[in-house]
Amino acid sequence: MKKTKKIFLIIVFMIITVIAFADDPPSPPLGGPSGGSPPLGGGAPIGSGLFILLGLGAAYGGIKGYKFYQKKKESLLD
Repeated sequence: MKKTKKIFLIIVFMIITVIAFADDPPSPPLGGPSGGSPPLGGGAPIGSGLFILLGLGAAYGGIKGYKFYQKKKESLLD
């Protein structure tokens, strides 16, 4: 009895999730990206964030390279 109840609940939850995600997507806004409207992705600048990510990547690579260099230097001295 417990097993059939568990299977029934699983099937009910699966049906509910399928029904919940079956909505149509919202319609696109009127007016395209031309004509004074903001661009589709918004007007967020990506330049400063890109430089921050590049700087952090360079710092991380530099630290990893320095640690690798120190490890090789110690193994050569031994």
